[in-house]
Amino acid sequence: MLSVAENQELTQVGGGTPMGELLRRYWHPIAASVELDRWPTKAVRILGEDLVLYKDNSGTLGLIGRACPHRRISLEYGVPQQHGLRCVYHGWLWDEQGRCLEQPAEPPDSTYRDKVRNVAYPVQELGGLIFAYLGPEPVPLLPGWDLLVRNDLVKEIIVGVLDCNWLQIMENSVDPYHTEYLHAMQTLYYRERSGLPIDRAPGGEPFLRHKKVGFDLCKYGIIKRRVLEGQTEEDDAWKIGHPLLFPNILKVGSGGRYNFQLRTPMDGTHTYHVAYHARRPQPGEEPTPLDRVPVRQADVFDPATGRFKVETNRDLAQDIMAWVTQGPVMDRPQEHLAESDKGIILYRRLLREQMAIVQDGGEPMNVFRDPAKSAYIELPTEEEKYVAKVAGDGKHVRFGAFGIYGQREMAGIAADDE
Repeated sequence: MLSVAENQELTQVGGGTPMGELLRRYWHPIAASVELDRWPTKAVRILGEDLVLYKDNSGTLGLIGRACPHRRISLEYGVPQQHGLRCVYHGWLWDEQGRCLEQPAEPPDSTYRDKVRNVAYPVQELGGLIFAYLGPEPVPLLPGWDLLVRNDLVKEIIVGVLDCNWLQIMENSVDPYHTEYLHAMQTLYYRERSGLPIDRAPGGEPFLRHKKVGFDLCKYGIIKRRVLEGQTEEDDAWKIGHPLLFPNILKVGSGGRYNFQLRTPMDGTHTYHVAYHARRPQPGEEPTPLDRVPVRQADVFDPATGRFKVETNRDLAQDIMAWVTQGPVMDRPQEHLAESDKGIILYRRLLREQMAIVQDGGEPMNVFRDPAKSAYIELPTEEEKYVAKVAGDGKHVRFGAFGIYGQREMAGIAADDE
């Protein structure tokens, strides 16, 4: 277990904190590009800072302090101009670099506008998402993780603001055993109560269990591996696995359906969660244009019942329930880690190592400076994640921790939700 001080070090993300300074070395998603089509301003909170994202009439993106430096009104309600965002209170005009371009009520010869600045941060679009960088200069390159760059896929973005710290979400990414219970057992329980059929793996079990899990440090973070019942270390799930991209992205999926899960810390107790889904087109279907990826809000909570919609893992409802019910910040001094939690232990150690590098004036992993190495970064994942041999006939059937693979869509569970 961690001490109170150690838990705070890993979870506090404000400026000047060890974790906050580490996370400021990376680009983080703050919106989907299409969100600004209908309304060209959006209030953003990231790493403890209140900002406003906007697109002016020339198409230039800006990310500046939300409170106007004049009288502190919210610039979320500002009016985009041909260049910049105009405050609706007194008309002060701000550009994407935080410069004040106009102060209409001041004398024509006043130079006061040159003495007033707003906070401003770089923003960049990639793959239908808008990313922000809040760290020191020189600004690193935005990495072209494969799904974000590929233009041959059908895509959808699902977003949500979660009432919990980012770390408990990320730790779930190196906890493969939870799939047997949070997903398999829980889904089967609700199917049984609803009178729906339950498919069983050979031998009568309703789902397969893990025989072995493994975690390896790699160039971009951690590779997660597993061997389920009926599998061997020659199967993709062990030989290839799938990656956690340091510090806060998970890639999962197989069989032509994949997703990134990107976790942007808003502050110590809230996280902007992005599920970036991508799949191969069906015959006759066109890929999604990179600047037109549709977005919707995650639908995981039922206000009528006050419960999460955990009957299936649609939109990651089961995962989100687990993350949020751990509390705004998980009380790690009260936890009791076991041997099966070695992935979590490895990830925490990696976080501490990278924080120390930043504190010593160095540059942490996954900060890219060479365009040749960052334009397109391929991330292999297992293509036969749930294949197991059926004894006696030599055939293969797809099934895994959720039961028979073909029935997972009936249960509302996507193949890339774990």
